[in-house]
Amino acid sequence: MRERRGDPPDDAQDLLVTLGRLVDQALERIRLQQARVELAMAMQRHMLPPDLPRLPGLRVAARYTPARDGLDVGGDWYDAFVMPDRSLGLAIGDVQGHDMEAVAFMGQVRTSLRALAGATSDPREVLGRANDLLISMGCGLFATCCFLRFDPVTRDLHVSRAGHVPMVWATAGGYGVTLDRGGPPLGILAGERYPVTHRRLAEAGVLVLLTDGVVEGPSYPMEAGLAEVAELVRTGFDADPDALASAVIEVADRTGHRDDAAVLVARYDGPAGPSGGRI
Repeated sequence: MRERRGDPPDDAQDLLVTLGRLVDQALERIRLQQARVELAMAMQRHMLPPDLPRLPGLRVAARYTPARDGLDVGGDWYDAFVMPDRSLGLAIGDVQGHDMEAVAFMGQVRTSLRALAGATSDPREVLGRANDLLISMGCGLFATCCFLRFDPVTRDLHVSRAGHVPMVWATAGGYGVTLDRGGPPLGILAGERYPVTHRRLAEAGVLVLLTDGVVEGPSYPMEAGLAEVAELVRTGFDADPDALASAVIEVADRTGHRDDAAVLVARYDGPAGPSGGRI
């Protein structure tokens, strides 16, 4: 029997069926991966604080944007809370990795810092104990972090960093990037003691904590990103903290970042009486 003209041979039909099956499998894998990413992003946003505290003379604002590299999710986080001694604790950090494990670890780090800050208000102790706790859990991941304690009564500011991006500050009298000595990321070396820098806020000003996704991109060095943020903070130190946080997070658009990005802004209105000096 002659084969009708135009009918593909059996091997061609088998090839088309096989290709169709492979396409279906690929689409199913994409749907599953997208579902995992959506779940991870939902978990990540759920782990960020829904509300930020407000103390007399102090306002806090934050911004977060997810990773832009398709199927990646990040582990950036921020937190702000009132500690038992009525001082304000501010934390921001970045977990190694871009998957569900990183998101889960981020939740453990943030929860650990909050719990430990309920036992001690010393940033050195908070980071040191959190570091040892995370190592004891055996997760095999690490996280950078900046932890800040501000006492609104004494106006004392204590800052400790664990391998994290430095803080940016500004007042009417000046501005800059705090290049204080820090320690290694959390989760790497047991028994680490993290240096603490002490300052006193003598006038109104703003403190900006951020993650590297804001200031560093594929072809954009961190120094350039920090300089751009410092200029924004210099000109907007007396602006509404929400507006300043929005302006700072937009720097990430210009760096071409693929990581997620977080910004935490604390605006201090200054002491009630005459003041002078700098942060």
